Order: sequence, then structure tokens, then C-alpha cells
Amino acid sequence: MLTDKVGGNMKTWLKRWIPSGRTTAIGIPFVFLLLFFLIPFLLVISISFSQQQMGIPPYSPLTKFEDGVFSLMLSVSNYTFVLSDSLYFATYVSSVQIAFVSTLICLLIGYPMAYYMARASESNRNTLMLLVMLPFWTSFLIRVYARVGILENDGLLNHFLLWLGVISEPLRLYHTNWGTYIGMVYSYLPFMIMPLYAHLVKMDMTLIEAAYDPGAKPWKAFLTVTLPLSKNGIIAGSLLVFIPAVGEYVIPELLGGADTLMIGRVMWNEFFNNIDWPMASAVTCAMVLLLLVPMALFQHYQVKDMESKR
Repeated sequence: MLTDKVGGNMKTWLKRWIPSGRTTAIGIPFVFLLLFFLIPFLLVISISFSQQQMGIPPYSPLTKFEDGVFSLMLSVSNYTFVLSDSLYFATYVSSVQIAFVSTLICLLIGYPMAYYMARASESNRNTLMLLVMLPFWTSFLIRVYARVGILENDGLLNHFLLWLGVISEPLRLYHTNWGTYIGMVYSYLPFMIMPLYAHLVKMDMTLIEAAYDPGAKPWKAFLTVTLPLSKNGIIAGSLLVFIPAVGEYVIPELLGGADTLMIGRVMWNEFFNNIDWPMASAVTCAMVLLLLVPMALFQHYQVKDMESKR
């Protein structure tokens, strides 16, 4: 009896302190996000409230203990400068504009591609999806560098257009906003296609057939049935493109010109050229707050959509 009692207490103790399989499966990703995303971001927030100084690290401490007095020194001067300086405001506006236009172009190109893939035969869908994901087999940096050889004044694109007789002189695409847009669309187009395809391939085709029965034209059936049913895919794909595009650094640095203002380039200059970590951290935090707006709107829309379906 004593052995059974000890065994029962041991099982109770194990159940209490050893997490279940479900808790472990959920907890590991949360711990990973805590260690490598939340804690570093909290460090960035703390640095944004400090001041630049010469030394290692290149920012002043936030706390000070001297003569038995503990002091907390928070400076908001970096944030006030970001909000009041016209250059930073123009940079944020330019980043949002470039990201929005790139997202819109990706949607206009990606939706027909995803629609065609979803309506293709099952034997061809995997091949088409493989072709969409094939660029990810190559390094992102190498793919962007390849655009340089295509978009330069004596690059492949201008040589091809001159050979066709479409243009009489080379187009200036390299080191311009046009080059940035081309690089953005090329790099982020798969992120638009995949969620759209995932929603379109699960669509019930009988709904479209029901729209055809009363005599609806194909474009009418698309606008009233297909497009509304794929709105979640449109929103998901747009966020997957817009959010990383706002803070993009590599594409505007390699393909954009000196007039291409992007938050990523500003953060790089503040961190590595000016060695002003507090200002760079403030710019980063302001960018995160800027990105939280569309994410909050998406979350609000999803909650309302789920409530309406109940």
C-alpha cells in the first residue's frame, strides 16, 4: 500500500511539474520568440531612451546608483527629433508609399497567377507552385544583385529592348525609384501568390456555377463570388508584402538612387555611419509602431469576420 501511495504521489508530482505534450508544442515557439524577438526589441526600446556618447557601448546608461540614490534617466529627445524633423517624416512617407505601390503591383500580378494555378489540373499545380518557390532556392542578396546586371544602362534589359527596336536609347532604371519597384515586386511577389493560391484552391466551384445559372457574366461572377471569397487571401498576402517592404534595406540600397528614401537605409546610416544607436533605435521603434497599425486593422477585421460567421 505504501508503494502504491508513493507511486501515486510521484505521478501527481510529474503531472503537475512536467508540461504536457500540447503545452510543450506551444511553449517552445513562445520561448523562441521571447528570447530572440521580444527581449532584443525591449533592449532596442531601452536604447532609444538613452543618449549618444563616445565609448563602448555608444550610448549612456539609463540607470545610475550613486550615494545610495537610484536614478532612472529617460530621454525623449530622440523621439521628439524624429517627429519634428522633416527628413524623417519624408522618409516614413516615402517608405509607406513605395511599400504600398509595390504591394498593389504584386496584387495585380499575383492574383491572376494564383487564380490560374488554383484552376489548373491537380497534376500541374505542384509544378506551378514549385516554379513560384524556385527563387527561394537562391540567396536573396544574389537575386537582388542579379537585377543590377539586368537594369543597368548597358544591362540585359536595355540591350534586348534596343535589339527589338522598342526604344532608341537606354532606359534609366538602375539607381532610380523604378529600379526599387522592380526589385520589390520581383522579390516579394511569391509572398502574395502563396496565400492567394491557398484560398482560391479551396473555393467551392458550385458557387460560381450557381452564379452562372441566372445568366451572370464571367466578370460579374468574379466580382460577386470569387473576389469576396478570396478577400482573406488578399489581406494576408498584402500584409506579407507590405510589412517587410516598409523596412527594406538591401533593395533600395542596391537598386535605388540617392533620392530613394527608405527607413531601412536611415537606420543603417544611424547605426553604422553615425554610430548613433539611440537615434537609430528611436527610428526603429517608430517604424514598428507604424507597422502595428495595419496589423491591428487586420486583427480587428478577422475578429469581426469570425463573429459574423457564428
